[in-house]
Parts: sequence; structure tokens; C-alpha cells
Amino acid sequence: MTETPYRIEPCLLDNPPLDVVDLIAELTALTEQLGARLHAHAAASLAEMVRMMNCYYSNLIEGHNTKPRDIERALANEFDNDQSRRNLQIEARAHIRVQALVDDLYAKDALPEPASADFLQWLHAEFYKDAADEMLWINNGPQAFKMTPGIFRSLIGHDVAVGRHLPPSSECVWDFMRHFERRYCFANMGKGGRILAMAAAHHRLAYIHPFPDGNGRVSRLMSHAMGFKAGIGASGLWSISRGLARGLDSRQEYKRMMDYADSPRQGDLDGRGNLSQKALTDYVRWFLGVCVDQVKFMVELFEFEQLAGRLKSYTEKQGMRPEAFLILHRILLQGEMPRGEAERVTGLKERSARMVLAGLIQDGIVGSQTPKGAVSLRFNSQSMDILFPRLFSES
Repeated sequence: MTETPYRIEPCLLDNPPLDVVDLIAELTALTEQLGARLHAHAAASLAEMVRMMNCYYSNLIEGHNTKPRDIERALANEFDNDQSRRNLQIEARAHIRVQALVDDLYAKDALPEPASADFLQWLHAEFYKDAADEMLWINNGPQAFKMTPGIFRSLIGHDVAVGRHLPPSSECVWDFMRHFERRYCFANMGKGGRILAMAAAHHRLAYIHPFPDGNGRVSRLMSHAMGFKAGIGASGLWSISRGLARGLDSRQEYKRMMDYADSPRQGDLDGRGNLSQKALTDYVRWFLGVCVDQVKFMVELFEFEQLAGRLKSYTEKQGMRPEAFLILHRILLQGEMPRGEAERVTGLKERSARMVLAGLIQDGIVGSQTPKGAVSLRFNSQSMDILFPRLFSES
């Protein structure tokens, strides 16, 4: 029995308790509120920053403290000379690139079933696309081997252990993943069912551990994609990774709750699957609570008036002229601003207005696609510390 896909049942909560239903309703309402007053261009700029935050906290979960400035340098193809730090930068850049691809697929209404084997293999292959050979070697004692990006464990000798947990043996992984794909298919689910499935699938994928390495990153990217498909993606303005890394009360919660959800069924009153129904319910409750907590945090952070106030504080701390804020406020309102509007927006003469705008561009808080193109908001590691306090609280 332990080597059949039944081993991961129960996969879903068929009759979730009322407090879990309330969490689904709260999460839905909050994600509809998040960024509601922001212009689409401003939201897109903020979503780019959230990708960096998602990557930062996903790395932190893996035990890698890759600071925002290191991630920023990696995105600019400026890598550290130290090979181990360079590899961390490569991973960080890969995470952001893959998440951007997922976001783009969703924007084009081309995002496939997030729990499908094909999509998960694609995520893994894309993540390790630029990985150095040494990042692909799996130290499995005398049976060390080189991992092939995008390929599930399938060979004898590729079995793994994750702490106390022994995932399904390699030769059974495909059977488990076909079952996983069927059970978490969104096609026949309503919104509430999809949100519940997003929470439960996050654990069950880690339980199967289909890849030799990189399962945690793939599961978090899958959850990100599932959030979009479930209608709670909020234009990419929030991140589950930050919540998982921080927990509700302790940074140790994620590991503890994942381990708890591995629990076997505890008697006849604990569901009818191989694993504990109670443990899965408690895990889903915790996961959704983390989601609600994170969206609340981002709603407050991206609330229009508060963001405008922090932009004003930023110009003051950077020693800019008061008119600099008028430009930033206009960009926040309309998403971008043609350079020629600086004079009218600031009330300054043309030369002075151009100088104020040039100062903002030099600072990095605004930028454009072309030298003469319209300017929009940009967020770098320097401005994030002031504009978004507690976003990277461990940095």
C-alpha cells in the first residue's frame, strides 16, 4: 500500500470546517482590495519588486541569505567572483526569471494546469536552465549522480530522504505524479475548491519529492501559479514565500507544519486516507492563515495614500526639491509620465523642471525604456529600504 499513489490521500478537504471557509472568503476579499487604486503601470512596477521579495524569501527558506543588492546585481549580470556566492546569484536570477514567465503566461491567458506534470517539469527545467554543472550534482553517498533539469526521479539509486520522511521510491514517482495531477486539476473546481487545493498541493508535492533537488522552489512557484489560477493572484502584488519564511508566530513554523502534515492517519475518526485528515486540515488552516496575513501586510504597504506619503518622505530624505514629489505623485496616479509634462506638473520653468526630473532618474526612483521615453516608477535596493519598511526585514 505504501508504494501506491493512495499513500498521499487525503489530497483534498471535502468538507472544510467553517473557520477554513471564512479564511477563503477573507483571502478572496483582501486580494480584490490589494492594489485596487493603483494604475496598472504602477502595479506592474511594484510586481517586479515583489518578484525580488519572493525570490529573497524563497532563498531564505533554503538557508541562503542572498541580500537584495546581490539579487539586483545578478539581474544586471554582475556576479560575485566567489563561486558559491555566484551560484546563489544564479539561482536568484533564475527564480525571478521563471516567476516572470509564469506571470506573463497568466497575463496572456496561457497558464496551463499548475499541478500538471508537464508544467512542474517545465518549472524545474527553466529554473535550472543556466545552472553550473556543480549545481546539478546530487551527493547521494556512493551513488552520487548528475540531475537532469525537468526530469522526475525514476532510476534506482535516486531515492532520497528528507529529514525523517522517506518519499516514494524513484520507480514509483510517475505513478504518484499522475495521481497528483488528477487530484489537483483545477478544471472542475470552483474558486473555493481551487484555493483549498493550492494549500494542500503545496504539501503533497513536497511529500512526493519528485525531483532529486529543487522541490521546494518548484512547490513555491507552483503555489504562485495556483494563486493566479484561483483568482487570488492580485496582479502579482503579494508573495506566499514571505509568509512561509516568517510564519504567523515563528520562522520555524513552515518546517514544523510540513512535517506535521506528513502524519499518518490516527484511527477511524481521522479520515479514510493513508495520511491524517486532521493534520491536513490543520496544515491548510495554517497555510491560508499565512496567506491572509501576507495579503493584509501588502494591502497596507501598497495603500495609495500611504505609498504617496512614503514617496514624499523619500524625496525629503534624499535631499530633493519639493517639486520632485509632485512628479512622483503624478506617475503614481497615471502609471507613467511623458518627460515633457515635468514643467507643467512642477510649475517650474523648463530648465529647472528638467533638472528635477534628471535628479529623479539619476537617483533610480524613476526610469524609462528609452532615453526620451515616458518615465515610470522604479524600485531598487536603496529606495526599498525607505519606501517599503519591513519588506526585507532580515536584510
